[in-house]
Amino acid sequence: MSDKKISLIFPYQEKPGDLSNTRAGEPAYRSLGHDTIHNLGLDTIINELTPIEAERVYCLRVLSNLTDDPRVAVYRADVFEDILNSPELRENMIRILDKINFLRDYGGFKRDHDDSVSASAWEMMHRLEDIRDYIACVEAIHDCLADAQVKSEGLNALKEHVDAIYTDNAFAELKEDISKLKASTTDLKSVTLGVNLNDRFEAESIGVVSINNKRFTKSNLIGGFNDAITASKGGVKDGNEWDENYRYQPFNATRADMIATVDRLGRMKAATSGMLGMLTVASIPMADSTTDVTRYMDRVVNHMLYLTVRKLKSVLGKYVSITITDITDLIPEFMYYIRWAEYVERMRDAGYLFRKACALRNPNLKDVTQNEQKDADPLESGKDRVYTEAHGVYNPLLALAHLQDKLDIVRNDLIFDEEHCTYILTGANRGGKTTITVAVGLLFVFAQGGIYVPGTTFKYVPVDCIFTHFPADEDQTMDLGRLGEECKRFREIYGDATGNSLLLLNETFSTTSFEEGYFIARDAVKAILSKGVRTIYNTHMHKLARDLDEINAEAEGSGCRGVKAGAQSLIVRSDGGNRSFKIAVAPPEGTSYAEDIARKYGVTYEMLTEE
Repeated sequence: MSDKKISLIFPYQEKPGDLSNTRAGEPAYRSLGHDTIHNLGLDTIINELTPIEAERVYCLRVLSNLTDDPRVAVYRADVFEDILNSPELRENMIRILDKINFLRDYGGFKRDHDDSVSASAWEMMHRLEDIRDYIACVEAIHDCLADAQVKSEGLNALKEHVDAIYTDNAFAELKEDISKLKASTTDLKSVTLGVNLNDRFEAESIGVVSINNKRFTKSNLIGGFNDAITASKGGVKDGNEWDENYRYQPFNATRADMIATVDRLGRMKAATSGMLGMLTVASIPMADSTTDVTRYMDRVVNHMLYLTVRKLKSVLGKYVSITITDITDLIPEFMYYIRWAEYVERMRDAGYLFRKACALRNPNLKDVTQNEQKDADPLESGKDRVYTEAHGVYNPLLALAHLQDKLDIVRNDLIFDEEHCTYILTGANRGGKTTITVAVGLLFVFAQGGIYVPGTTFKYVPVDCIFTHFPADEDQTMDLGRLGEECKRFREIYGDATGNSLLLLNETFSTTSFEEGYFIARDAVKAILSKGVRTIYNTHMHKLARDLDEINAEAEGSGCRGVKAGAQSLIVRSDGGNRSFKIAVAPPEGTSYAEDIARKYGVTYEMLTEE
């Protein structure tokens, strides 16, 4: 059986979830910042997935850790597609995983699996039912995956893994051993003990007379003692053979009485007694808590079941981690896909479109021979390589807010290539610029998490991280001032970004005068082009968009890809003065931010002088 760790989220890693793993040939992950998570509204979407906090934390953790390795995105997308298209598989897996989760949290295996052989046999028997349930769960997963028509590499790897467990000889032996032991111990209802007395009628030693499949019933104290005394002609039974005529009398001695009674007990003597037993006579040392009958019985039964328990523990030592630990590690991964599948189904039922994304190989990566890649070749658009092609996309937060009234959301198209690497997005106030900017970020987050994206087509080269620069709260700008805070934060973001990152700017450098803001923004755009970072910069500085020919000329010859990265003007079109929420690559339509604000609040000359 392979020792490879199975994961449905993290392929190609021996330790799934080890996000700092950067060994050769394995993907490196970068975490989204807290501000980016908030600006993209990821926390809002996650809260809609599930009411269970642990599941929310895990889903956010997966989505907020990105790698630009397309193999990971393809792997996840295929697993998600299998689970989304198999409602019966989801229902069955939820039922099985709930059982495993309960057993993990509340069953006997919450305790240490590696107890010594001398540990309580009673405790071992108490765990038998848990073990049987886990075996049943493994068999259920085997049957569930065998019946499902899965196509993804991840689920087929899990299927092979469970098949190997299911068909392994040692697993079959484990099932048989537990079945036999359970059958043997199920009938254990009582134990008959014999007590040897010395010349002063003090208890000298105690031993097991028989293991019984019926419980003793309480009898009258005097009658029971009298029956025992008169069991033979002489009043005392001849010999020590049990004829099953004794009647049960509970012993309710005080601790002081017990201490006095066991004062002279000797050491244990054991002998083999059938499959279950090894013990026939045992003594109780003075140091024991003699009032705890169960503790003493633990010792008795330990010796009775010594060989069986030892064999069982040997088998469990090898297979508990496989049949239980590995499967329980997959619970949050399965729930990640299941919760997202439920979300996509809910959105689709409300009339919103979601489709599978297609991850592309980065055409600028020279050394790709180390890892075989199954993803598509990069798109070609004329002489320019395309890094992102999106059609019919929209912001899922907008859809979520209008889930009941089924808003007819405007959908848009967008391309990132060498000429259209950075967009300066302008348009009317409240025309949807921020909504579109956030939508682009969420497309990458969803796609790289393996989740269907809101839209008709999304082909993309994965990004290594997403950075957002949105207006900060005033309490965060007290020390540096708003412009100072913006500049400091942008410099940090720019330093962390690479040519494979995504940068989303929302009204950056708009907290100062137009002249000062424009000067800073112009240099910032040229710096962005020098790295070739895919960027959307939504702003009211229309002049910045109008001057892009000059900015592109000044940035010519730069770019980490060795080719020119160009900036283009992107606008939200106005439809006869109405907001269309439709974007297009075109020169800016409006005149200035001030005019938009003036019209919004009715302070143009025409609006002020109206009757």
